[in-house]
Amino acid sequence: MPVKPEIILQNGIFWTGNKRDPYAGHVICSSGRIAAVRTDRYTHESARMKLDLGGYFAMPGFIDAHTHFRIGGAMLSRLDLRAVRSEQEFSDAVRKQAKAHSAGKWMLGGNWDHQNWKSRKLPSKELIDEATSSFPVFLDRVDTHMALVNSRGLDAARITRHTPDPPGGVIVRDAAGEPTGILKDAAREIVLRNIPAPPLEEIIRDIREAMRLANKFGVTTVNEIGPERDLRAYLELDRQGELSVRINMILPLSDYRLLTDRRITMGESAGESEWVRLGAVKGFADGSLGAGTAWFFERYADDPSNYGLATAPLSSGELEQTALIADKNRIRLAIHAIGDRAVATVLDMYGRMQEKNPPWDRRLRVEHAQHVREEDFKRFSELKVIASVQPYHCIEDGRWAAGKIGKDRARFAFPLKRFVDEGIALAFGTDWPVAPLDPMSGIYAAVTRATTDGKNPDGWIPEQRIGVEDALRAYTFRSAFASRDENDKGTLEPGKLADIVVLSKNPFQIPPEELESLKVILTVAGGDVVYSDGAIYNSELRGNSGI
Repeated sequence: MPVKPEIILQNGIFWTGNKRDPYAGHVICSSGRIAAVRTDRYTHESARMKLDLGGYFAMPGFIDAHTHFRIGGAMLSRLDLRAVRSEQEFSDAVRKQAKAHSAGKWMLGGNWDHQNWKSRKLPSKELIDEATSSFPVFLDRVDTHMALVNSRGLDAARITRHTPDPPGGVIVRDAAGEPTGILKDAAREIVLRNIPAPPLEEIIRDIREAMRLANKFGVTTVNEIGPERDLRAYLELDRQGELSVRINMILPLSDYRLLTDRRITMGESAGESEWVRLGAVKGFADGSLGAGTAWFFERYADDPSNYGLATAPLSSGELEQTALIADKNRIRLAIHAIGDRAVATVLDMYGRMQEKNPPWDRRLRVEHAQHVREEDFKRFSELKVIASVQPYHCIEDGRWAAGKIGKDRARFAFPLKRFVDEGIALAFGTDWPVAPLDPMSGIYAAVTRATTDGKNPDGWIPEQRIGVEDALRAYTFRSAFASRDENDKGTLEPGKLADIVVLSKNPFQIPPEELESLKVILTVAGGDVVYSDGAIYNSELRGNSGI
């Protein structure tokens, strides 16, 4: 007996992502999954809803392989300094926010980028101390590997001129040896330990805001990098039936015992539905390029005394020891590595792991993988390591990367085409709120590599541009593969989850420079419309859309 359809999407150009049958005209959904994908004309009068796409382009829902989703939702209501272009604008923005801020309560926010300023000088606490004398302040740089803290915040964390740099971190000091307020990597953690954790209701509020934005951008699954308390919030929203974005949770590597104690292996449902799953655990090998803490084999061009920083767990051997135990318990690993030495060291570690532990379907990941030596591409392939990359970082870092590491090394930055050519699984994400959550921004970045300052219209390192189809696959099937979800997501095929996005134009038929302006006009998650701009569906209608 045929399955009774609940929703029919018809008269569209469906890019299925399935190489055998790349295009279709109709998709029929039932019980939250795709029942059929058809090229012939199809009608079914008893369907709960029929949507005529009017020739619009439809595709699998976007899967973001790397986000800080709840934090991104929180940032929507925090001080956002992404747009400031000078020390004075930075100071003015903080001063304006301070007028309405409660005494004694931490002011949080960030997204500042001193590389956008004419001086390119790091800010200092003196820029904000006068306006924030009655409360502590913690403002992250856009990459979250460096923060500015005011004097009240330094006092709360007991950081003084006598405080030593922690392993894997730097307390930046002035000529007199006093902390400037800039803290890099592990030094940030000294302050973060003193900031109260948000209550459950605040976390849930942040997630709701993040979901609204994800629905608008056609993101139907996110790989969420966050702590166990955020997982509890997602499970509560799942219990209430509120989730409109699927969550693959990536917990800190240090939390692997939470999973081994419960005999949970990766890919299992964390609740009783298909909306929350456990994706991996994450560790760190180094910092970031913008903070000067990405770890390289050669010195920084703009700081000959600096090679970057290996994290304390990497240097001590703790990272490898913990990763080995997690892998032995079949818990998947995602390790942050940006500099070429960090990437190479993680590959070394993954190689030793595969020699020591029994074989299994690991889906090992290197998060970011921004700078890769020539000899390490082959190792990515041999070890079957996934490159989890955020392409929008390319068009931001491309403005200034050569100045930090030199033109020769910069030629190996964000080697997207090389990953594709070598057959290395390339999964795309955003790192939101570090970069915009909109996948079209990342696709535009990967296809054009045109830097945000307008100085590289033909692409920064143009030989590493990739095609539209490769970019779409990296945001759909390859991201599903990275979390072992390819049997449920990533393509439009019968039996897979009914996660579908409709775009305002066909990305294969427009100039590459127009990709960034593409809009989502409809998002379907689990067979339900979770976003519509009204072009083909009026959300006030119930049942049949009137077609």
